[in-house]
Amino acid sequence: MSYRPFRKIGRSLLAACAVSVVTASLCAQTAPSTTATAGPNPSRVDIFTGFSYMGAHGQVQPAGIKFDSVNLGVIGSGAYWFNKYVGAEGVFIGNPDGCPNGNCTGGDAFYGGYVGPIFRAPMQNFTLFAHGLAGGVHGSGPNINTASTAPLSVEPWTWGASVMAGGGMDYDLPWFHHMMGIRLFEADYRYIHLDYGPPQTPGPVSLIAGGRANLSSAELSSGLLFHFGHIVPPPPIAYSCSASPASVMPGDTVTITGTATNVLPKHNPTYTWSGDGNPSGSSNVTTVSITAPGTYTVKGHVSDDGMKPGRFADCSTQFTVTLPPPPTVSCSVVPSSGLTGTTATVTATGSGSAPLTYSYSGTGVAPSSSSSTTLSTAGASAGSISITCNVSDKYNQTASASTSFMVTTPPRPPQPKAIPQTQSLCQIGFDNDKKRPVRVDNEAKACLDAVAMSMGSDSTAQLAIVGNSATKTVKGKAAQAAADKAAWKAAEERANNEEIYLVDEKKVDASRISLYTGTTGTNVDTNTLIPAGATFSTSGLTPVQYKPAPVKKAPVKKAPAKKTAPAKKTAPAKK
Repeated sequence: MSYRPFRKIGRSLLAACAVSVVTASLCAQTAPSTTATAGPNPSRVDIFTGFSYMGAHGQVQPAGIKFDSVNLGVIGSGAYWFNKYVGAEGVFIGNPDGCPNGNCTGGDAFYGGYVGPIFRAPMQNFTLFAHGLAGGVHGSGPNINTASTAPLSVEPWTWGASVMAGGGMDYDLPWFHHMMGIRLFEADYRYIHLDYGPPQTPGPVSLIAGGRANLSSAELSSGLLFHFGHIVPPPPIAYSCSASPASVMPGDTVTITGTATNVLPKHNPTYTWSGDGNPSGSSNVTTVSITAPGTYTVKGHVSDDGMKPGRFADCSTQFTVTLPPPPTVSCSVVPSSGLTGTTATVTATGSGSAPLTYSYSGTGVAPSSSSSTTLSTAGASAGSISITCNVSDKYNQTASASTSFMVTTPPRPPQPKAIPQTQSLCQIGFDNDKKRPVRVDNEAKACLDAVAMSMGSDSTAQLAIVGNSATKTVKGKAAQAAADKAAWKAAEERANNEEIYLVDEKKVDASRISLYTGTTGTNVDTNTLIPAGATFSTSGLTPVQYKPAPVKKAPVKKAPAKKTAPAKKTAPAKK
């Protein structure tokens, strides 16, 4: 029987499916979907319907008549997925007619049903699948070829066993919340066994019936795919860990605690540890202890179902080993000074991580590991003795401070105070001017200027001027007495003239000057500066009893004004 219109329609639909496949592939290349049911949460049920092509290869034996390929076919399947990767599938395939070119009175037809496991590998937008199925086929054939002069053959419909295995690729369309897809291709191998009964001899109409057929065929399919429901996989196991305390001193213990979430029910997770400090143990808690300062990392691993994806996780945490602040120390010595042989106490006051250990250095300092020691200065020379106090804590951190002790010598006995002494100043000679033997000339004034300067530098000092005069030797007692008196008077005048110059010209206080006459027998006067407390010996000197008044300068007389001559009277004019 021929199904020519049905065959043409089937070929058109297969061509449309091929166009759909190409279009879907191009869409996948130009605009890939970011989400898909075949991704992290694939479908629970898949329904497929489409068209198939069956390429049959086999003969009915013993007649040796071949089966033809069936170009037109329909296929439908339903898959229920137990999880993301494994499911069960039922398939129906109908290949209604295999009459080539419509030139036959019978046809090759097969209708089969299969069940079996199916496996898939979800990817982004695409899913690869494979299945292996077993079932039964209701088939007839081979074709009755009316163009042939060979014996004709037609077989009745009969049931036979069949298996099918293959796979393909699905594309998930981005529309309708990813509930629709295209099966880009499905390629299967089908084996069919048909038993038509014992072979028969030709009958009145030259028909040959009976025999067996073992068919090997390739099945190619394509069509639409519909997704229903979703498989929600259990959330992946998560693991976090923390260190307590996060900062410790060297040698202190750190506790590392791991916390696992999303553990599968009825599963006992296993724990392992690695990292700094050699952590160990099979529970979610471990401890480490490190003495060297630094930052350290401990890693943890948990698994509740071996190494299956999503069923293991890792974590890491850090902790810091830090040194405390270094110790501090102050150093003191009591007393801080003393004579040679003095014993003093040195005290170090430290703070830091206990226990603290002390040590000392310095000449005469006794060794000690406590907070105090002694200093002995026996045999020490005068001067400063340097002392250093040292301290160290339990982490061998150190600090130092210094102080000093002053070794002194006994004080010297008090020295008698120096008695001020008189100072002889310049001398003035009066032999230069024979006519005026008592006159203070320029040479004498230069000496007196120096005397005034010395008195100005010591405002408490006094001045003693001793006038002298040489006595002339004459005959006669009376004459000699008169000569001696004249010499004495000249000595007094010379001393007085010197004082007058100092008082009038140099503004020296007259109360600071004392005048004397001496007996040197020369015309040389002496000047002696007497500091406060000094003693001036007046032995052999005679105080001047009077002081002549300073010489007053005569006033300058004005010249009388010249008298002008009276104006001459002019004679009156004559009338």
